Amino acid sequence: MKSAIYLGKKKIEIKETPLPCLSDNDVLVKNIYSSICGTDVAVYQYGEHTGHRISVGEEFGHETISKIVAVGKDNTEFTIGERVYPYPLFATGDTKRAGTIGGFSEYIKIPNAKRNYSLYSVPEEIPDRVACLIEPFTVGCRAARRGQPKKHENFVVFGCGTIGLASAIALKYFGIEKVMICDISDFRLSIAQELGFETCNTRSIPFQDKACSYFGTAHSLKGKVADIDGFIDASGAEEILDLFMEQGKIDSRFIMVAVNNKVHDIDLLHLTYSQKSVIGSGGYMPEDVFDVLNIMKSGKWDIEKLITQEFPLEEIEKAIQTASNTEIALNVIIKI
Repeated sequence: MKSAIYLGKKKIEIKETPLPCLSDNDVLVKNIYSSICGTDVAVYQYGEHTGHRISVGEEFGHETISKIVAVGKDNTEFTIGERVYPYPLFATGDTKRAGTIGGFSEYIKIPNAKRNYSLYSVPEEIPDRVACLIEPFTVGCRAARRGQPKKHENFVVFGCGTIGLASAIALKYFGIEKVMICDISDFRLSIAQELGFETCNTRSIPFQDKACSYFGTAHSLKGKVADIDGFIDASGAEEILDLFMEQGKIDSRFIMVAVNNKVHDIDLLHLTYSQKSVIGSGGYMPEDVFDVLNIMKSGKWDIEKLITQEFPLEEIEKAIQTASNTEIALNVIIKI
């Protein structure tokens, strides 16, 4: 089979690798489409250990939609031809490989495959191209859930990539009416606008002015601010936490889903007196998969708008280079 092998900074090679052999309870899936994750871009652009645990000489990719092509003789849970989402945390039987399950290979072996554990059935209403976004949407859905959204609350999402937009859509799904998305890419923000979201380019428009105009105002320890209950950071820009500390209203929440390893100083006394919260959100849980399947199945949001380019597996380096440019790309997918 063909596999994209990571060979270090700015180097990937398509190689012929052995087709996996199945044991009696295993399942073999053939990948249909796989999406490029921001961490795939990071490890390509900057080298090993800058994204997921992708090592030199290994296959990689983890955002995929697949079809079952072989089933071990003792596995009665799955049938050949069934379309499935490989749940990255458990797909390979090694949780350390959640970011490197082989989405950019033709086939993946799922050892001791179990339904709603390592593989989830994908409803026929969800197109293949949309289905390969299930994984990043579960991450975004988790971030929205961690924000503890309640009806009549207001949320802002920083970062108009796939996870940011997934968070915004999930907030709408959870009943939040007013959601604003912030970014510095007019290209990406235009897609958010097509999906019906209020937007703010924070490079050209003062955030506080736009936020107060859209959400109305509320009180903070430092005076009048925008009436925002939840700030979701899907960007990772260093200044966003500072903005929350400065402009978050009393009892507001900050949810961090972007990857950022910078150590921050936080004024705990300010958090105490303002009753504000800082919340981490990493990965996903099974409940997020089911919610995302319902979101996609509903057809309420034109999720395929997030896909801006498609490449064949043989052009994966060009695809990742394209995905690196936020002025021309949002989500880039690979046809396997």
